[in-house]
Amino acid sequence: MRSRWIVPALSASLLALAVSANAQTSADEYDRSIFDPDRSIIIDNPYLPFRPGTKLVYKGTAREGSKRIPVGVVSVDTDLVKVIDGVRVRVIYEADYIQGHLEEAELAFHAQDRDGNVWHFGQLRETYNEEGEFVGGRAWMVGHLEGAKAGIRMQAQPLQLGTPAYSQGFAPPPFFWDDFAQLVKTGVRNCVPAGCFEEVAVFDEFEPTKPNAHQLKYYAPGVGNIRVGWKGRGEKQRESLKLVEIVELSPEEMAEVRAIAREMETRAYTYSSTAPVAGAPGTDGP
Repeated sequence: MRSRWIVPALSASLLALAVSANAQTSADEYDRSIFDPDRSIIIDNPYLPFRPGTKLVYKGTAREGSKRIPVGVVSVDTDLVKVIDGVRVRVIYEADYIQGHLEEAELAFHAQDRDGNVWHFGQLRETYNEEGEFVGGRAWMVGHLEGAKAGIRMQAQPLQLGTPAYSQGFAPPPFFWDDFAQLVKTGVRNCVPAGCFEEVAVFDEFEPTKPNAHQLKYYAPGVGNIRVGWKGRGEKQRESLKLVEIVELSPEEMAEVRAIAREMETRAYTYSSTAPVAGAPGTDGP
C-alpha cells in the first residue's frame, strides 16, 4: 500500500549487506514445482484469503508535508487468472485514493503453494492526476523483468513468533521493489470500523535499505489485513488505515472490475511477453 515510484538504486554489495543483517530472504526458495497447477489460484491461507468477489474498503490518513490528509484504499479479489513463470496466479485489483481522488491503481499477482504459503509474483501499477487522468505506469513480474524474484506475502500456518524476516519479492531498478516482513505479535484483539477481531497477527514490513521506516500490518483470520500503522522516524508517509467495510460484489460490479483490469493490461506494453488475464475455470468471468 505504499508508493515506490522513485527510489535510488543501491550497489549490490550494500543491498546484500542490508538484507543479511535483517533477514534470510525467501526468494531463493522459490521453485515453480511447489505449486499445484490445479490449486495455485485457490488462496485460502487463514490470514490472507483471497475470495473472488470480495471487496475490502479502508480509510485513514497519511502525512503530506506537515499536514495529515485523508486517504483510502479499495482492494478487490478478482476471478481473473494469469500465468507468470509457468504458475497460475490470482489477480488482485487495488486502488489508492488521496483526498477523494484516485492516485494509484495496481494489479497484484499471487499464488498459494502446496504448503499454504501465499507468494507474490509481481505487480502492475498506474498513477493518475487529480482529474483522474492516466499519467503513467510501471510493471514487474517474475521472469519478465531481469532480476525480479518472487517472495512470500503470508507464511503458511501455524504462524510462529521468532521466525526471521522474509522477502515479499524483489524487483530491480527502475521499479525497485524490496519489501520484507516479520511476525512481531500474535493473539491480539483489535477493533476497526468493520468489527472486532480475535487472534490478530501483527507484521512489521520494511525495506532493508530504509532504516527507521516501518509499516505495521494487522491480519485477522478469515479476513486478511484489517489495519495499517507505522513506526520509526524514517517513515515519511506515516499512513494509518482501518478496514471499514467488507463487500460482496454483484456480477455487474465484478464485470466492471474485470474491464478495469483489462484496460490496465492494454496500457502495459511490458505484457507483450505474457498471455492476458482470463477467467478462472468454473467462474462466470469471460
